[in-house]
Amino acid sequence: MQRTKTRASVESIKRYSASSLHNRASLNQITGETRTEMTRRTSRLLLVATVLTAGIGLAQFGPRSGGVSRRAESGRYVRIEGGQVVNEDTVRTARETASHSTDTPTWTNPPGFEHDVFTFARVIFQSDSDSGWRRGWGRRLGWWVDYPDADLNLSYRLQQLTSIRTEPDCRVLKLTDPDLCDYPLLYLEHAGYMRLSDEEISALRKYLAGGGALFVNDFWSRQEWEGFADEIARVLPNRSWAELDTDHPVFQSVFDLREPMHRLRVPTMQFWNEEFDPHDPQSSPHDIFRGEGCETMHVRALYDDHQRMMILVIHNSDVSDGWEREGENDLYFNRFSEKIAYPLGINIIFYLMTH
Repeated sequence: MQRTKTRASVESIKRYSASSLHNRASLNQITGETRTEMTRRTSRLLLVATVLTAGIGLAQFGPRSGGVSRRAESGRYVRIEGGQVVNEDTVRTARETASHSTDTPTWTNPPGFEHDVFTFARVIFQSDSDSGWRRGWGRRLGWWVDYPDADLNLSYRLQQLTSIRTEPDCRVLKLTDPDLCDYPLLYLEHAGYMRLSDEEISALRKYLAGGGALFVNDFWSRQEWEGFADEIARVLPNRSWAELDTDHPVFQSVFDLREPMHRLRVPTMQFWNEEFDPHDPQSSPHDIFRGEGCETMHVRALYDDHQRMMILVIHNSDVSDGWEREGENDLYFNRFSEKIAYPLGINIIFYLMTH
């Protein structure tokens, strides 16, 4: 892929990855720093032990959010979490959309680092609005789940916990955006009902063939998996998904997460069963049923002909809920955000950007 930003971002991560490996065992080296710009509850929320000491919140929400995007003369609009309306045709950064939680961090990079940064880039896509053959309670959710808080919070923590510089505003874009190849890693969320146009199919196929990578997260049930997998099969036909276990290097690229997969499961905070026992494979993280086939967390990958991982998917786990709502629930944060969500997110970014 011919891209200035991409080369700079990849080289930055490779250059700094060795200095970041001292964080492998734990996040304990971030201590003492209060985060005024991250939350109004600064007197209670000190950065100790790992990344921070606040909680994180929910990713699913009330009936005002989501639904089918509506087309107006000036663009395509969608109502997202918190009731805000986003114009999908004009939005460019996560920073443009107000936080729906306890505010998001702000930071700057030294002069000269403007292009030598990693940019978290979330993909805008359309979801199937047909209520017929593929019904599902998650149908009204779309690309915007956990946005913008998850994007900004993870980017801040990636910069804080490693030596990588990150773009302070993040990026939001469509697959047909002419700048797509400036971003070596793309993020998709709630893609179980994703429907891509022929133009988007072609653009994503070209992007992945040129060295780009895709990180997909937070969708549930066999029905949503089949919907997503069918759409990816249009992009990359005749390829098979590989099931990963925690012995795979992605689970130890920075932080050591080699333990049974069910212990790495992150529940959606809104539906969190507080009696969930991560040591018991039969224990349910949620107090609701999220569809047939939602019971087991899977991490799957698609490889190219040279065994480079093109797509990594987390199915039946809400890792981004561990990034989204800092400052709302200390117990949830301590159990899931600091121990799983941030370490796993950072591991995945490092692995996909350096392999």
